[in-house]
Amino acid sequence: MGAAGRDFHNFLVYYKNNPNYEVVAFTATQIPFIDNRVFPKELAGKYYKKDIPIYGEENLVELIKKLKIDEVNFAYSDVSNEYVMERAAKVLATGASFRLLGTKEIMLKSKRFVISICASRTGAGKSPLTRKVCQIVKNLGFKVVVIRHPMPYGDLREQICQRFEKLEDLEKFKCTIEEKEEFEQHILNGFVVYSGVDYKKILKKAEKEADIIIWDGGNNDLPFIKPDFHIFVTDARRPGHEIKYYPSLANLMLANLIVINKVSNANRRAIKQIEKNVKKFNPKARIIYGDLKVYCENSSLIKGKKVLCIEDGPTLTHGELNTGAAYIAAKKYKAKKIVDARKYACGSIKQIFRKYKHLGKILPAVGYSESQLKELEKTINKAKCDLILIGTPTDLRKYLKLNKPALKVDYKFEERGKELENILKNVLISQNPKKY
Repeated sequence: MGAAGRDFHNFLVYYKNNPNYEVVAFTATQIPFIDNRVFPKELAGKYYKKDIPIYGEENLVELIKKLKIDEVNFAYSDVSNEYVMERAAKVLATGASFRLLGTKEIMLKSKRFVISICASRTGAGKSPLTRKVCQIVKNLGFKVVVIRHPMPYGDLREQICQRFEKLEDLEKFKCTIEEKEEFEQHILNGFVVYSGVDYKKILKKAEKEADIIIWDGGNNDLPFIKPDFHIFVTDARRPGHEIKYYPSLANLMLANLIVINKVSNANRRAIKQIEKNVKKFNPKARIIYGDLKVYCENSSLIKGKKVLCIEDGPTLTHGELNTGAAYIAAKKYKAKKIVDARKYACGSIKQIFRKYKHLGKILPAVGYSESQLKELEKTINKAKCDLILIGTPTDLRKYLKLNKPALKVDYKFEERGKELENILKNVLISQNPKKY
């Protein structure tokens, strides 16, 4: 059971050449347009003469009965613990077993020193923190290569091992908006990024050009590569999610460093709750505090305007937030009105608003296919507003033809104090854990 990422990794590292198992199907959820594909036989290994089909997760019970399945492996993230156990109950009621693979079975070992950055939920601020960590490590004199959690939403044969160094590489690999949001900032900051399907191959290639590998996690998933130093970002706007969402608690318990983020936008009680949970489940971990600071070009243009706010898609959808950088900028710089995007939604965008009822007025930037990208563009252009605020990590103006002026809004991670740099310096230089 997956969402085009962890599921493929689990197959490749545990099931692929395992004579005790025959994998007969994958199921897909969370991400649109990723079912009705196949896992190619070319990637599946010597035991597979045919492609392995991928079905929608809604077919799970029927598949278990029809294909006489003995065991179901749950392999995706950013869902509540209750959600996982509901799926477990559904599987167990059919007679099949329900399994979660352990870190010993799913984490690859690297020859290089690995720093991993993972989060309690999508939208916790992991990406801005990752960029900060990359810059600190680079300034310490190390060659940094980023390995990003997978987002293989196209033809898996073409996405086995992807290397991104130039912006042109985003087009070369036919990246969706969601992929561009994760890779573009690293490229602009001068860092090579690897992603794809087969992380054994990806890791081997990355090791050849790196002193330090930074694992840039996705959702709240565990790292695919065993970390030497594990950083876990919690969200002070969503206290308790660090222990109530799968696999956040496992990440918390593995962490060397906990970052409590967005402290300026949270009350003291929320911060205390996270501190209490950290002390209960990982008392040895260090805690530092941070904020996501909003920066907007030509911010004076916002005052008195009717604005359409566009935010990072996954943060708003399965991340369950209803605001982001664009909304904060609209409020901070005194927009007259935030326009309700629901009134103008087209095609699959309408369906997203129906599915994720918490979204409210804000428009999630979804672009998992060319058709959906066109629907996003049409929705934006239909909106009756004076100004568009783009709060997505990638600049949508590069990919959409907009009929109204638009401003780019960005987040940057800012630590309260200067502990992060000292901690990383101590880990990488003073302790000198590995020689290169």
